[in-house]
Amino acid sequence: MTFDGKPGMSPQRRRWRRTIALALVTLAILAVFALVVPFFAEPLNATRVAGFPLGYYMAAQGSLVAFLLLTVWFIFRQERLDREAGVAEPEPLDAGEEL
Repeated sequence: MTFDGKPGMSPQRRRWRRTIALALVTLAILAVFALVVPFFAEPLNATRVAGFPLGYYMAAQGSLVAFLLLTVWFIFRQERLDREAGVAEPEPLDAGEEL
């Protein structure tokens, strides 16, 4: 399923639809890690890692790592959408370049 819209759709509207779709996918993945993963923490607590229950690592530490990776993924995808639409911010100047 693509979110490119109808063939006659304006580029701005197409970009907006793709941005909304990206945000919704990101929020859905975030909800899985924030709401679903903690439900499985209790059965995993029987296993210990470095003296701590595995459920602790999966629900607390694992979710934080997943949130970080999800944020980085979202940023790169949104940057790519912006570049494709021609609205990306300019690259920063190198230290040796003149204005």
